Formats: sequence, structure tokens, C-alpha cells
Amino acid sequence: MADEGLQQDDGLPPDPRLDSLEQRVADAQQREAARLGRGPAPDANEQLGQKVLATLIGGLLGGTLIGWVLDRLLGTWPMLFITLMVLGTASGFWSIIKMSNAKAKKDR
Repeated sequence: MADEGLQQDDGLPPDPRLDSLEQRVADAQQREAARLGRGPAPDANEQLGQKVLATLIGGLLGGTLIGWVLDRLLGTWPMLFITLMVLGTASGFWSIIKMSNAKAKKDR
């Protein structure tokens, strides 16, 4: 008997406020999941892209930093700085090529 008062009248149009409420609840759930770190897991392509970027930046910055330190210690500015910066960049690209070849072989 108590359920009779809770039924929606079929003669009335749907209430747009309910659609708005459902959208707001979904948005709030997404924000809460992102806040707690339970968002959608990154896919393999995104992970590979981040790995490629980190490898390239790491090679460049690593070679540059080592070259700068050695130049300061040995007083050979800018010879080792430039040389190791180029070698670090080349090693970063070489690592990226190896990663892409390994992925291509795995996909076959």
C-alpha cells in the first residue's frame, strides 16, 4: 500500500531535473575516483609514451649534467659539455629505437 504513492504517473513527461541529477552524481563520482586515485587505468600506449619521454629526457639531461660537471672539474669548457650532451641525446634515441623494435617483435 505504501508503494502506491511512490509510483511515477505515466501521463506526465519525464522530469529534466532527474537527468540533471544523474549527470551531477556521475560527475561527482568521477571527481571522487580521481581524488582517491581510482581513476581509469592508463592504457599500454600511454605508458609507452611516458616511458619514451622519460628515456629521451633522461639521456639528454644525464649527458648534459655529466658533461657540465666534468668540464668544471677539468677546465675544458665547453668541449665535454657539448660532446656528452650529444652522446646522451643519441643514447636516448637509441634506447627509444630499441623499445620500438622490441614492441614490434612482441606484437607479431
